[in-house]
Amino acid sequence: MTFVFYLSIIVITYAAMEFVAWATHKYVMHGFLWSWHEDHHKPHWEKEGFFEKNDLFFIVFAVPSAASYMIGTFAEGMTWLLFVGIGISLYGLTYFLIHDVYIHRRFKWFKQLDNPYSRAILKAHGAHHAKATKHGCESFGLLAVEKKYYGKKEKQS
Repeated sequence: MTFVFYLSIIVITYAAMEFVAWATHKYVMHGFLWSWHEDHHKPHWEKEGFFEKNDLFFIVFAVPSAASYMIGTFAEGMTWLLFVGIGISLYGLTYFLIHDVYIHRRFKWFKQLDNPYSRAILKAHGAHHAKATKHGCESFGLLAVEKKYYGKKEKQS
């Protein structure tokens, strides 16, 4: 197999993970595993400690990635699966950096980004968190942001 083939697998997997994350967020986190996700919708001052039950989803997403690494490394003829695992891992890293570091400021690693896309991500996520309930939320994705969240830069007071 060629470098381009494996790179394509990584890119396609990474892109597909946005849909997987959206569907998981909408139908699992706001569905039968709301009990894990609910604390993420509470204001930070109502939370106890650094970790949330919602952090368990990192483990849930790590399992298929780790399995892909292992099967792709050790199963004959399954090398392509290693690159699926890399795509999942890269999306997970992106999700962590944008969601936990940039949006929720759980780590103070970099300053406020200031461009139309980063502002749209913040607005979309803010709209999602406008409801602290399981139902009635919008904007379940992370990287694919609807046009309605793009707009003029809000004035700083």
